[in-house]
Amino acid sequence: MTTDNGVSLEARGLTRVYRRGSEEIHALDGVSLTIKRGEFVSFMGPSGSGKTTLINLLGCLENPSTGELELAGRSIFGGGKILGERVLTRIRREVFGYIFQNFYLIPTLTVRENVALPLAFYKKPGVEGEVERLLGMLGMDHRMNHLPGQISGGEMQRVAIARALVNRPEILLADEPTGNLDSKRSGEIGEVLQDLNRNAGLTIVMVTHNPGLARLGGRLIEMRDGQAYEC
Repeated sequence: MTTDNGVSLEARGLTRVYRRGSEEIHALDGVSLTIKRGEFVSFMGPSGSGKTTLINLLGCLENPSTGELELAGRSIFGGGKILGERVLTRIRREVFGYIFQNFYLIPTLTVRENVALPLAFYKKPGVEGEVERLLGMLGMDHRMNHLPGQISGGEMQRVAIARALVNRPEILLADEPTGNLDSKRSGEIGEVLQDLNRNAGLTIVMVTHNPGLARLGGRLIEMRDGQAYEC
C-alpha cells in the first residue's frame, strides 16, 4: 500500500475520548501529522500524554472518536466512517509489524516457533526462509531451539522484533520497545531499529521514555496533554 508521494500515514484532527462513568478523558486532542515512507519517527512524553493512544490509532488497533486517518492515500477513518473489521484485520497483518514493551512470547514455543507464528495465520508471498534469515540477522540463530525462559530479556525483544518483521511489513510500530531492558540492552535494540530504518528502508514509528533511544530517529515529536509538538 505505497503511494507515489511517499506518504505512509496522514492524520488530521485525531481525537480519542474515553468515558469512565460520567467522566470524559480526552486522551488525544486534535492531532494532525504526516509520516513519510522511510521515516523513523519517535514520540516522547510523560505518562498520560497520549503516546500509546496515538500509536494504537495509527496502527489501526483503535478507532478515533473524531478525525481522519489515511494509510498510503486510502481513508481508514474519516467523515464519520470507519473501514469494516475484516478490512482492518487485513491491513494490520499486511501493512504493520508491532513491537510491545512486554514481549508476548509464548513460553511453550521455541524461539523459531514464536517467530514463525504469524505465518500460521497469514503468509505473504516470498517470505519462505524469513524466520531463519531474521534470526541470523538479529544474532539469534544460535538460540533458535531455545524456549523464551532460557534466554535474556534483550534476546526476547530481538525475537519479538523478528516476529514483527517475518511478514515483511511496510511500517513497524514500537511501543516502549526497551521499557523492560537495562541501558546496555536498550542501546542494542536501538541499534537494531536504526539499522532496519537506514539499511532496509523500513518506516518506524516508536513511542519511548528513553531520550537516547528517541534521538536515534530522524524526527522527534513530543506529546503533551493529548497534543503533538514537533521538536
